[in-house]
Formats: sequence, structure tokens, C-alpha cells
Amino acid sequence: MLEEKSNFTSAGWPLLKIGKHTPVYPLVQGGMGVRISASGLAGAVAKAGGVGTIASVGLGFSSEHYTGKNYFEANKLALADEIAAARMAAPDGIIAVNCMVALTDYESMVRTAAEKGAQVIISGAGLPMQLPEYTKDFPDVALVPIVSSVKAARLIIKKWDKLYSRLPDAIVVEAPGMAGGHLGARTEDVFSSEMTLEKVVPELVEFLAAELKVDIPVIAAGGIWSREDAMRAFEMGAGGVQMGTRFVCTFECDAPEAFKQMYLEATSDDIILVQSPVGLPGRAIRNAFSEKLAAGPPEGHHCTINCLRHCSLRTDKTGFCIAKALTAAHKGDIEGGLIFCGSNAARCKEIVHVRDVIEDLFGQSKKTSAMERRAAISAV
Repeated sequence: MLEEKSNFTSAGWPLLKIGKHTPVYPLVQGGMGVRISASGLAGAVAKAGGVGTIASVGLGFSSEHYTGKNYFEANKLALADEIAAARMAAPDGIIAVNCMVALTDYESMVRTAAEKGAQVIISGAGLPMQLPEYTKDFPDVALVPIVSSVKAARLIIKKWDKLYSRLPDAIVVEAPGMAGGHLGARTEDVFSSEMTLEKVVPELVEFLAAELKVDIPVIAAGGIWSREDAMRAFEMGAGGVQMGTRFVCTFECDAPEAFKQMYLEATSDDIILVQSPVGLPGRAIRNAFSEKLAAGPPEGHHCTINCLRHCSLRTDKTGFCIAKALTAAHKGDIEGGLIFCGSNAARCKEIVHVRDVIEDLFGQSKKTSAMERRAAISAV
């Protein structure tokens, strides 16, 4: 399949074109909330040549804008701050914002992201059927849905084309069996062979090229760690890869040191699935908080801000307040918060710089410098 593509460099890596935006490397940093991937990490990844992604969820909670009564307004103001800070760090880089469909303020955060200069909006945790409507005044903003199946991609494409005469600028395929955070599958389907990258990526590439006859890059996500992982994805037909977990253990990541230490100390047995009040399973590191979840809502957890469209804590008094749990983790409460991770978290053994991670993935052993790749991109 590699030989059939014309948008590959001599280095062997695809040129990932997401709408009007082409990063130096075919790498998208995964969005990780709350404030695990904010301006620090996103700006560093964008500066190094990847797509840096700010997770929009819950930004307002730990911002200077939050008064205790203005959650949704604080989210918008905090997102604007993070986009500006990331842009300052990477004036020429590509900044994306990840917006979860499951959020009550989904539309507001999408519109804010577009208005404040995000070049790419990545959207999952539900099907982003109205994303083109919310961004219609910003045609240069690339729109990238996250799916776990070809069926979901078909539904999105059909509706976008019919209602908005718009197609996705790229599609992220997330494999729930390996990905971190919220997973786009029912718990019983997380490890289904029908939802692996090996199954879905080639099928989606074939559907887009042969059936729809459109050039929409597919970005493989879930379990991407090494150069070899990236190459396997490219051999499946992917035009890029998305990686989140490995970036947590970087100096530039916005997570507190205690959070990063949980990754460094985790074993494969510590990586578990939890049921999120969103209605989806999530992957996390075992801690005191996750151990107590089986007994019911943790003490002090009740719905106060209505941050989710669907919340089992609000409707059924089951589960927990995920905003509270993720914010606690970001503030360093590693036993009282939720520590989301991907399946590769136990492979984190040291804190490194973002540039070291990208060098390991796309470095000089491919005999192509960032300057040379930028020149190649400019010629496309």
C-alpha cells in the first residue's frame, strides 16, 4: 500500500495533510484532560513539528477565571488562554483542540476554539454530527472526528456531506483495546478483534479511496509508542499516528510531577478499566480512588455543574463526578483522583523532553532533518 501513495517523502514517512495544515511530522499528540495536555505540552509538540493538542475539557476548574459559580464561562476564558500560550510557544506550529461531544458545553468550546485560533478541532466521545455547523464561519479550521469503526465514519461522512457539503479533513481511528482515557466502545467490546487498528484502518482507507474516491487521511491511535508502531500504521495505509501516553512523561507535559510518577511506577497489572459516568469505559492507573469505585459514589461526589450531557451520577446516583476526579489528579491528588492512561503507561521509565520523543520516532536514522522535511512540505 505504501508504494501506491504519492505523498510520501524519501524518508519513508507520509506527509500528513489535515485540511490546509501540514505538520513537519505525521504525528498528532493526543488530547488528555483535565489539563494534562494544555498549552505546555501542546506548544512543545507543535514547536517540535507535530500537531500539539489542547484538551478543552474542564480547563476552567483550575483557572484564575473560576469563581465557583461560572464553570462554563471560565472554560471558555481558560481555553482562550491556553490557545494563546501554545501559539506563543510555537508561532509556526499547528495547534489543535480536542472537544468531547459528551460535554454540555461542547458547542461553546468548539466555537471558542475556532474563534481563538485553533487550526484543527479533533472531536470524539460521541459522534460530532454538528461540528461543521459550529465552525462554518472558520473554513480554514480542519475538522477531525474520532471513530472506532468504519460504520461510525460512514455515519459522520454521510451527514456532513448531506447537511453541510463538507467532509472530514482527517479521521482518527482509535483502537479501544490500547487507547487511553475514554474509549469509544462498550466495555464488552473494548478488546474486540473488530475494533483493532489492523482491522479498521485498512478497511477505512479502502472505503475512502475506493468507494468514496476521496483523499482523507486516516490517523491511527491507540497503543502507538515506537517508530515500529508508527511504521506498522503507515503500512496499513494510515497517513499519520496519534500518541498521548508517551508524552505524559515529558518535562513539558502539564501534568504535576506526582501524576507523572504514577506512570513511572505503574506495572502492566496496574492498568485497568473503569466505568465513566459519561457512559463509556475508560483506561486508568489503579489507585485508592479506583479501588473505592466498586462500592458506589465516593464521598463528596455529587453533580454540581452539569458538565456532561449524560452523567450516571446525576441521573442514577451511580459512579462519580469525573470533573472532580480528573481535576484532583491534575492538582496532584494521585490517590483521590482519576489517573487516565493508555495501555503503554507501564513502558514509561523516565522523564524526557518532547523533542527526544519525536527524535526517537522520526529522527536522524531516517537521514532527514526537520529542516529538510519543512522544505519538502513547502514543495507540496
